[in-house]
Amino acid sequence: VKKTTEYTDSSILTHSIYLLNKDNYLGMCKVVISDNSIDVKAFELLEALIIGNSRIPNGFRGIIPPNTKINSIKYENNLIKVDFSKDILEVNKNDEEKMIEAIVYTLTSIKEIKKVIIYVEGEILTELPNSHVHLPSTLDRKYGINKEYDLENYKNISNVTVYYLHKDHYYVPVTKYYNGDENKIKIIINELASSYIQDSNLMSYLNSNTKLLKTYEELDTLFLVFNEYIFSDMYTKNILEEVAYSISLSLSDTLDTQNVSFVVNDKEIYKTTMEILENY
Repeated sequence: VKKTTEYTDSSILTHSIYLLNKDNYLGMCKVVISDNSIDVKAFELLEALIIGNSRIPNGFRGIIPPNTKINSIKYENNLIKVDFSKDILEVNKNDEEKMIEAIVYTLTSIKEIKKVIIYVEGEILTELPNSHVHLPSTLDRKYGINKEYDLENYKNISNVTVYYLHKDHYYVPVTKYYNGDENKIKIIINELASSYIQDSNLMSYLNSNTKLLKTYEELDTLFLVFNEYIFSDMYTKNILEEVAYSISLSLSDTLDTQNVSFVVNDKEIYKTTMEILENY
């Protein structure tokens, strides 16, 4: 019988990390950390990405090759520089892009970190180890994660990152590339409201009849005005937390939105903040 350990002690520190699940998606889960300082937290989160690490939660696996050492970490002004041992270059060719995605998304889940530079034995990693595809020297969430492509040509390419809920109840971000300049907020809502999702283990609880009527910004808050189909129950006028989080996480990644207010009939029905999302 598989046992699951639940941590109820409020003094135990945890933080988000992106690890591979059995479907080969990078999913957002939590691991225990010992310290909230940026350098220590970054070091421990990266260690948890290494294959064989004992802190990897059930249902996930590491992605950085075993025996990889973290030689140094230096954080300054929203930028973190991480130097790995050459063992990191032994990554499986099918995992090399996802390894970079996992490193970037895990480190930038620390609110102070916006950009990442990856070094190997003192040299900036400028290409994927096996395919030799070019890597930007400085990486951020624009690099994407769990990438999907729906392209007719290589002109006017845009992307959005949409957070779906896995059937085992954790979020999986998928960066979708497409041609065109359609409003990204509308694309996110339409994707989450769609009845078709490529993977049967991923889901969205957003009603397919939900319509985004308008958007506007005030100060640091994005207001989303919906019809009543966004309610999970028309009588109680409640919105599911899973719906609010999927939308808010998607907007945060795609547009760097700090706070999101959900409005129906001129009334705020829910609000998410960056602090809430970071502590999820």
